[in-house]
Amino acid sequence: MRIVVAGAGLAGWRAAEALRAEGFRGEIVVAGAEAHRPYDRPPLSKGLLTGATGESALALSESDTEVTWRLGNPVAALRGRTVVLEDGEELDFTGLVIATGSAPVIPAGLTRPPGVHVLRTLDDARALKADLTGRVLVLGAGFIGCELASTCRDLGLPVAVADPLPHPLIRVLGENVARRVERLHRERGVRWLLGTQVVKFLGRDRVTGAVLSDGRAVRADVVVIATGVRPATGWLAGSGVDVSGGVRCDEYLRVLDESGAVVPDVVAAGDVARWTHPLLGAPVRVEHWTTAALGAAAAARTLLHGPQTPFDAVPSFWSDQCGLRIQGVGLPGRGEQVELVHGSLAGDKFVARYSAGGRHVGSVAFGLPKQLALERRRLTSA
Repeated sequence: MRIVVAGAGLAGWRAAEALRAEGFRGEIVVAGAEAHRPYDRPPLSKGLLTGATGESALALSESDTEVTWRLGNPVAALRGRTVVLEDGEELDFTGLVIATGSAPVIPAGLTRPPGVHVLRTLDDARALKADLTGRVLVLGAGFIGCELASTCRDLGLPVAVADPLPHPLIRVLGENVARRVERLHRERGVRWLLGTQVVKFLGRDRVTGAVLSDGRAVRADVVVIATGVRPATGWLAGSGVDVSGGVRCDEYLRVLDESGAVVPDVVAAGDVARWTHPLLGAPVRVEHWTTAALGAAAAARTLLHGPQTPFDAVPSFWSDQCGLRIQGVGLPGRGEQVELVHGSLAGDKFVARYSAGGRHVGSVAFGLPKQLALERRRLTSA
């Protein structure tokens, strides 16, 4: 018996661990695009760049658990009950865990001269760290972009952030809380270039700046593209798997085909999975660490024991920016109304509650972890 885990990130590794913990004694093959063993990604935009976190602290797999590794050799195709790796190796399986994660989105039409980086992998972080000097321009005001801006200021580097939306993190936090994030960074010296985007990089041998959609030119010695990610599903083309908005799953994380039927013995977890959430009443795809870890374990149990308990973990996230920890539960981005239930937006400690159709759908806290725990309990009991 062989289970193939497609993807060697957090979700892939947690799935392999759970398969062993649940009693599977057959072969487990973990195939991934990177040459590295599974590691923790959150420090890549923060402590790893500043030097506060060493690479050894990133490791997720500290022992040689009974796993056959195929590192630097990702899955390239799914054909029935066989996966084909990039080097052409074919692996028949009795079970498959799809955990291929996501890949950075590069804005259309942009070429990348030297000095223009993305930040998704350990190798990306190493390259950026070696190059991080002078004036920095970040494309994208999501979590990674905001964390990078904060890190640059920690390093004493001038940094500007460009984004076509009017405020950072507005899709996740809503306008009022997003404005507070904007102010938080501005007070630390971050320059915002909001409501505009980069249309062209300047420089040939190396980037020297960028031209914005409003016609302005911005000087930069280093550029980081942080304009979001898309689920890594290209290898599933022609397989019959439903990849609309990610790998479509039912509430047990069983993968569905294009007709909506369950694909036997195939589950998914992590950034790539889009599953029907029982509590939220809608399909969701969540790009957060906790969901990847918990979902991987749930997918492994479903694969071994069949559908028993729907995966209903409440999404949660955290982000360290400008000396503050921002935490959230649920899906605040789906909120239509926002209510402050603790503190004030004028300060650094507050909790905002988000609702839609009169139903509590998420909460966000600045510096108040205990109050956020109460919000989580309220959300799960609603």
